[in-house]
Amino acid sequence: MESTSRAEHRGRTEPGHDVATNKGWRDRKRYLWLLAPIVPSLVAESWFLVQVTSVDLFWWFGPILTFLVVPVLDHLVGADAENPPDSALAWLENDRFYRWVTMLFLPGQYLSLLFACWIWAGGGWVHMSWVGKLGLMFTVGIVGGIAISTAHELGHRRAGLERRLSKLALAQSGYGHFFVEHNRGHHARVATPEDPASSRLGESLYAFIGRSLTGGVRSAWRLERARFARIGTTHWSLRNDVLNAWLLTLVLFVILVVWFGVVVLPWLIGQAIVGFCMLEAVNYLEHYGLRRQKLADGRYERVRAWHSWNSNTIVANVCLFHLQRHSDHHAHPVRRYQTLRHAEEAPQLPSGYATMMLIALIPPLWRRIMDWRVIQHYGGQLHLAALSPRYAKQGRRAAYRDASPPL
Repeated sequence: MESTSRAEHRGRTEPGHDVATNKGWRDRKRYLWLLAPIVPSLVAESWFLVQVTSVDLFWWFGPILTFLVVPVLDHLVGADAENPPDSALAWLENDRFYRWVTMLFLPGQYLSLLFACWIWAGGGWVHMSWVGKLGLMFTVGIVGGIAISTAHELGHRRAGLERRLSKLALAQSGYGHFFVEHNRGHHARVATPEDPASSRLGESLYAFIGRSLTGGVRSAWRLERARFARIGTTHWSLRNDVLNAWLLTLVLFVILVVWFGVVVLPWLIGQAIVGFCMLEAVNYLEHYGLRRQKLADGRYERVRAWHSWNSNTIVANVCLFHLQRHSDHHAHPVRRYQTLRHAEEAPQLPSGYATMMLIALIPPLWRRIMDWRVIQHYGGQLHLAALSPRYAKQGRRAAYRDASPPL
């Protein structure tokens, strides 16, 4: 009996113990998580489809799948709000299967990047038009953007190997400072005016990306500079997590340019921009218009479920390691993706991230769909929401004018 208990709590396989269940509960998404490490195969699939059909449109296979196929599948498959029972959490947290799934993303990520560079440099036995190369750039950038989601999961872990792999996953998109800013900046300041990664009611995606990008870099640098000041040494060191993460990107790009030629450099830069813009678009969705209130002592209230937007669409969630269950992630940052839970009290997005990113590209449409939900969330008390400077100046009437009842 004692060995069975240890198997349940440590996730180890013992005779007669099914690792996919615990006390009658089964993780129905257990093997669906393997969809995420398959994402980097988009590059090879694009090349194969072009070879077979001679249709250049398939170089855009990444955007087509991400922003057309996934939203349709999310709608058809529906949502899953099932939570693992408390009795299964310790076992589920320590099942190494889930850990290996995240790590498996990286080999595919870098093999796909090498393959893309080979194609951009003239390999692939097919002539590529400028439009085809641009499509491949977006496909590779989407892989890099989802790699940031993988890095997000790995970076929250305490194990040194996973944290190092997090920086490696970020190198493709040149967003290594995210390792510092997200973990030590965003999680401390989420849904406050001090957080550059929390979007405001009435703020467009385009304005937000610029603010979050520059604010995130500055914040990460300040955090590392302060860390080194506390230990009484210079922050100009390879132990600086911003510098060594950026150095990984520099080394990676230099190696690829030397190997394949300078012809690949513009496409490498382009795919990196696509990747980190995807990340910032996700940031935009996650806390739009939500604000933590200040207490009497000047501190902000504790992070609660209602400070993040959630979505339970299955397809997007398994590809993003449950990133859409964002409320529980902020409440329990070290909780692994497979144990994140749906929170009934959290505000819910009307669809999954892929659909919402497309809507965010059209600010008037985004405001009509989302602003009313923020207003409703705060019971019409707009002073409780995070307001853009425009709404703060123009007030309640402007917000109601731009919004419409939730669809």
